[in-house]
Amino acid sequence: MDSAEIRRRWLDFFVKRGHAEIPSASLIAADPTLLLVNAGMVPFKPYFLGQETPPAPRATSVQKCVRTLDIDEVGKTTRHGSFFQMCGNFSFGDYFKEGAITYAWELMTNSVEEGGYGLDGDRFWPTVYLDDDEAYGIWHDKIGIPAERIQRLGMAENFWSMGVPGPCGPCSELNYDRGPEYGEAGGPAVNGERYLEIWNLVFMQYERGAGTGKADFPILGDLPSKNIDTGLGLERLATILQGVDNLYEIDTSRAIMDKAAQLTGVVYGKDHKSDVALRVITDHVRAATMLIGDGVVPGNEGRGYVLRRMMRRAIRNMRLLGAHHPTVHDLVASAVDAMGPQYPELVSDYKRIDAVAVGEEESFLQTLKTGTNIFDTAVSATKGEGRKQLAAADAFQLHDTFGFPIDLTLEMAAEQGLSVDEDGFRRLMSEQKARAKADAKAKKTGHSDLSAYRELYDASGAPEFTGYGETTSEGTVRGLLRGGSVASEAGAGEEIELVLDRTPFYAEGGGQLADHGLIRLGNGALVEVLDVQKPVGDLIVHRAVVRDGEVVIGQPAEAVVDVTRRHAISRAHTATHMVHRAFRQLLGETATQAGSENAPGRFRFDFAHPQAVPQSVLADAEQLVNAVLIDDLAVTAQVMSQPEAKSMGAMALFGEKYGDRVRVVSVGDWAHELCGGTHVPNTGRLGLVKLLHESSIGAGVRRVEALVGADAYGFLAREHVLLAQVSELVKARPDELPERIAGIVGKLRDAEKEIAALKAGQVLAVAGELAGNPLDVHGVAFVAHRAPDGTSADDLRKLAFDVRGRLGSRPAVVALAAAANGRPLVLVATNETAREHGLKAGALAKIAAQTLGGGGGGKDDVAQGGGTDVGALDAALEAVRLQVAAAGPA
Repeated sequence: MDSAEIRRRWLDFFVKRGHAEIPSASLIAADPTLLLVNAGMVPFKPYFLGQETPPAPRATSVQKCVRTLDIDEVGKTTRHGSFFQMCGNFSFGDYFKEGAITYAWELMTNSVEEGGYGLDGDRFWPTVYLDDDEAYGIWHDKIGIPAERIQRLGMAENFWSMGVPGPCGPCSELNYDRGPEYGEAGGPAVNGERYLEIWNLVFMQYERGAGTGKADFPILGDLPSKNIDTGLGLERLATILQGVDNLYEIDTSRAIMDKAAQLTGVVYGKDHKSDVALRVITDHVRAATMLIGDGVVPGNEGRGYVLRRMMRRAIRNMRLLGAHHPTVHDLVASAVDAMGPQYPELVSDYKRIDAVAVGEEESFLQTLKTGTNIFDTAVSATKGEGRKQLAAADAFQLHDTFGFPIDLTLEMAAEQGLSVDEDGFRRLMSEQKARAKADAKAKKTGHSDLSAYRELYDASGAPEFTGYGETTSEGTVRGLLRGGSVASEAGAGEEIELVLDRTPFYAEGGGQLADHGLIRLGNGALVEVLDVQKPVGDLIVHRAVVRDGEVVIGQPAEAVVDVTRRHAISRAHTATHMVHRAFRQLLGETATQAGSENAPGRFRFDFAHPQAVPQSVLADAEQLVNAVLIDDLAVTAQVMSQPEAKSMGAMALFGEKYGDRVRVVSVGDWAHELCGGTHVPNTGRLGLVKLLHESSIGAGVRRVEALVGADAYGFLAREHVLLAQVSELVKARPDELPERIAGIVGKLRDAEKEIAALKAGQVLAVAGELAGNPLDVHGVAFVAHRAPDGTSADDLRKLAFDVRGRLGSRPAVVALAAAANGRPLVLVATNETAREHGLKAGALAKIAAQTLGGGGGGKDDVAQGGGTDVGALDAALEAVRLQVAAAGPA
């Protein structure tokens, strides 16, 4: 039975038994405490915690999940995988233990013809919590499983909680006996490899208090309503139903592994080391494909780094297996083929997924080429000095300068028998990020603890947002934070966070910056709003300064949005939608939005595309958008169901969370997009859109920056003045400027080449004189020379080689120095006879560079260094002479 059929049977079974089918949520977690969805129950947490009302009393889903805690173990064993699918059935105060256990037994053991999986009931071994006699009795008395096959286990195995105060309860795990070939008998308490855990039934019946660890917390009492949360690993069930040994050999994994083996010429199952590499590739390619499908793009932070790390581990393992050509295109295609029957959106979105993945591979192959050379040099130096640990500075340089992930450095160092100073590396990273973190200090949560916002949310609920229809609203002060804590009043000059029961202020979100404005209270107090955020749920928090009077809870308030700013931002937001539509029309449907920022009069728009956008396409996009402005199309917003939105072609942004009812913003019949932001009533209000430039911000992601309205007009006006000035300077009409300026630039380049040749000739002209009058330093022919300022390193090198060649076979050292672009430069060359006597150019250049306040080094025959102190150049040459005197053959 293939994985797609396993998934279909699961959903069909529970839907027929009154469960609402809930589609898999995006891997991008809506929960701010999670980076990625890591369990099937994550989308249901708000229901179990009582924060939201569930859509139905019973539900079922097959949820995509990614876990990265064991990423280093992936491939080394056959049980660890980063991507998996969790099948679940859930009851919110409806059925409890007997219902959950009965459903599990029926689905597992009913025949295939009856809609079940047709497994042998005699091979199941349930486990229950130590004192859960109720669950034990159901398995034994109702289901009929013999007592010797039901095992009682402790809290570590059979008790569940979220790790924080809230719902908890015992659980019952369903384990399948795979047979004596997988190890000794005795049940799951003895052998977890033979008795494979398939399904965990969690019985939420208690409320737990605060505590640490998996077992150290108090049980406060019973929950007001009992809930069921179950999780079955689809991949684990597939290993049994498909008769294979492990999750890497099931249909959705084996297809990728076989492709990797074909591309590398390696046979799976013949060598442990290559098997590990193939498993890493298989798991990471499948996970990466699913992550990109849900809108994650490779990056250096957060979930983007998780994706980048997986992709780069897969790419490097392909190279270790012998594939030195690009392979990601073929691997991703095999992953889409394997997972497409379960997730058709992968097939329809294949071009975008492939473009992002291939772009990351291209970027990493260049990084790998450069970084590996630097890494090899650092390893040689480390071993040469007798050390067993790669220095933190080396690891940091690889990461910061060459984009080498620390995880890759750790792996490669281990292969060389070295460890890495991870603590030192983390310290250097922390120091680098400290200033940036201070400047961008938790904008969403300000300086307050989330619990303070939660307290306000619980007390006042979600405010009514009136900003779509008005920019001035009457309301009441419902909550106040001062200094990060809940307060009842605040005085003039104080910074506060204010919550109203209704507000026209738009909170930053969906790429749109927040409104600014004023709030006037009934007692005469005046508050200036400087920012608006939603730190928890739909709680709208006004970050403000009290300009006059006293703010008191319960006061009536008039909230007035800065209309000029709002209109300028709305113009930018509508323009973003239009540019998005234009790029998809010109570049293809894969050019989908990957981020945006809508500010007053300007916006930036990020979108998926594998290479730079030609200037001609940018010009076409700009012309297309402005043509639509002239048509003055109506911009409207409608709230509808997701299926209705999809049927009209509305675009949804990857990673955004949408409810059953969505808001669709339409620009006439030309563009439709799911959006919660504010917009102009018609396109004519934009006036003008001007695209400024396009650039790369990461593998497979491009960014366009643009101006709208008066800002665009002002930019073009300034450009016109500059064009007129340049035309006057070069005495040419505007249409003649490209040719005229190209001619001037060509002449300048020719002149620069002539000047450089003259300077080089002057530098090299002294070679004969220098070689004819060397200083004898203990038997070494030593030449020191201060070249004219502005001499390039290349010219110094040529002069050094010329002088060294003229000095013959006697021991010779040539030390040259110059100031180039305000920086000191020293170059040392030695001949073979000098090197035989221990005079190495690299060591001598390092000594000179230290005198200059810098560093240097290189090969034994020629090396260079630099620093910061131009005034120390003569002292640097003298330092080389003293070292030659100390080490010379005499």
